[in-house]
Amino acid sequence: MTKFIDYTKYPVPRIRHHANPVLYFPLKQHKGNNFYYPPVFEEIRWAEVFADGRPPDMLDIGCGLGRFLLEMSLENSDKNILGFEVRQTAVEWIEGVVKGEKLPNVQALWYSAVNGMHFIKSGTIEKVFYFFPDPWIKKRHYKRRAFSAEMLNEIYRVLKPDGLFYLMTDVPEVDEFQQEVLRDSGLFDFDYIDDDKWDLTTKTNQEEFCIDKKIPFKRMICRKKVT
Repeated sequence: MTKFIDYTKYPVPRIRHHANPVLYFPLKQHKGNNFYYPPVFEEIRWAEVFADGRPPDMLDIGCGLGRFLLEMSLENSDKNILGFEVRQTAVEWIEGVVKGEKLPNVQALWYSAVNGMHFIKSGTIEKVFYFFPDPWIKKRHYKRRAFSAEMLNEIYRVLKPDGLFYLMTDVPEVDEFQQEVLRDSGLFDFDYIDDDKWDLTTKTNQEEFCIDKKIPFKRMICRKKVT
């Protein structure tokens, strides 16, 4: 029987929707570090992250307050799932739920994925999720979008040969942008997936909101091109 989390036990903190723009750029691009920035990891001891000491099987990039992350861990108790989030308050809240529910196979890192994933071995990840990212609609803000050729290279590297990269967005401009970056990279084949063929039963908060309010959104699955 699948365990359920009673979220009423964990009051949600007030949290800004957008983080400081400096967090959306790699630390090496900044001319100093006189600002609040997540740690940049070169190596991680997985025994300090997951109860079984194994590395992650799945990644949730931009996990927010982590409902999808947490519930995926319940649905996949034999898999380790790791989330990245740039807002420290959100990560601390997730950590509180993980400890309170004694969940052994899930954790969130206060981390900006634009710094790469050097601490994850190549060809080890089964699934990567990138759902409802901040749209940064204004053209002058496009450079803040984490979705880039560099990030795709890293996702391609860490995924297993049959690994899958899942995307969702309710912003048409973001969908078009992601298509363009994917095509230019040449690393993935990708397809839009209808609701009846989407293989994830766990939903994000924004996904449920869109369904409830009848807001259209796109689901996409990307598969590695094997060279």
